[in-house]
Amino acid sequence: MTAPSLNTLLSTLLLVSPAFTRPSFRRFLTLFAGWVRTTGLHAVTESLVVAGVSGTLHHAAFHRFFSRARWCLDEVGHLLLSSLVALVPGPLRLVLDDTLCTHKGPKVFGLGVHVDPVRSTRRRRLLTFGHVWVVVAVLVPVPFSQRVWALPILFRLYRTQADCQKHGEPHLKKTQLARQMVEMVSRWLPDKPLELVADSAYSCREVLRNLPQGVVFVGAMRADSTLHRPRTRKCRSPRTGRLLTRDIRLPTPERIARDAKVPWCSMTVTLYGESKVLQYKELVARWYRSAGKPLLKIIIVKVPRGELPLRVFFCTDRTRTALQIIESYACRWAIEVLFRDLKQLLGFSASRARSRLAVLRTAPWVGLCYTLLVLWCMQPGLGTSHVALPIRPWYRTKRTVSFADILRIAQRTLSSVDWTDVRPLLAKAHCSLPPPAAIAA
Repeated sequence: MTAPSLNTLLSTLLLVSPAFTRPSFRRFLTLFAGWVRTTGLHAVTESLVVAGVSGTLHHAAFHRFFSRARWCLDEVGHLLLSSLVALVPGPLRLVLDDTLCTHKGPKVFGLGVHVDPVRSTRRRRLLTFGHVWVVVAVLVPVPFSQRVWALPILFRLYRTQADCQKHGEPHLKKTQLARQMVEMVSRWLPDKPLELVADSAYSCREVLRNLPQGVVFVGAMRADSTLHRPRTRKCRSPRTGRLLTRDIRLPTPERIARDAKVPWCSMTVTLYGESKVLQYKELVARWYRSAGKPLLKIIIVKVPRGELPLRVFFCTDRTRTALQIIESYACRWAIEVLFRDLKQLLGFSASRARSRLAVLRTAPWVGLCYTLLVLWCMQPGLGTSHVALPIRPWYRTKRTVSFADILRIAQRTLSSVDWTDVRPLLAKAHCSLPPPAAIAA
């Protein structure tokens, strides 16, 4: 462990210190160090054991960090977003999706029965107990990887209608939670152009018809969607003689794909690190069912392999090219990689919290720690020697740094530090805490 790497990590963690009081931030540092260094089952008590403070500091204070302490998750996400905006020139790209964390317990807040999309098939749907988190992340190009990374900033727990009725609270759909988070980001960045990428589950009326001004949406639609185009000239009905004002209905994307009169176009695009030649058809139309009256740029792509013969993508900015739309949608896969890393490496779904506030904070806190770790490795003061590929003579195909490599670097950096009292550590690193924040939970 070198002093520059530790100092850079502390300076990165201090970016979110205004969201905490001073005692809470000191507990945040101890929990962060223990949680990151934990290699087995992640839990608050296990983090205290790994950090070496279990025999010195009482565990109840760290449980209260999640269940009672005065700090706000959205404020932490706002501070992280401000740091990410400085690293991303041009429009800020957001990605939206949800993930299921399996969990059981008779008295766990927000627990519900959900469809497990990973283990379910077309013929059989598998139901499981757990929490569903709707996540908004920022797509960021990182200097040590060839792909873009999804760094989460906002989380919302989706609760079933039965659970909301049990507690006498209004029920919000996943799409409504997503709309609230997108509107929040738009309020935080009123002058920043935003691009939102989501799959077909969020390409719906609730999201598309309530997009804030300046937000461009890139998504997917069904192949049997109903499309219309506006009339370019006045025309009267041959039966009644009345002036026709309704838009002209177009064939569905599926029928357009089968229409031999509309030729296929070809383009070369780089998807998931590989160069591919795609055949596509494009048109500008309205999708009244979900998007309303605005004109959309719609791209129909032929899929040579797989169960689906074609995919249909669209963008609310009709001036964009087919290449730009397809490459933007392909970046959505970064959030799937994020969910895998969070669950398998950082214990995102291993929370044992039960009370309301602890449940609403613990898993999102893990996601924000993920963003802090990646931000740390993007700092220029860290040096390229610290973020480098491990030497594996038996593994010659690895070309980019993964989150597992970042986690290994962080564990090595945090291993030789005494986390019993972090005040001398902050003083030695020439860091100073800002005034205490007064933020309501």
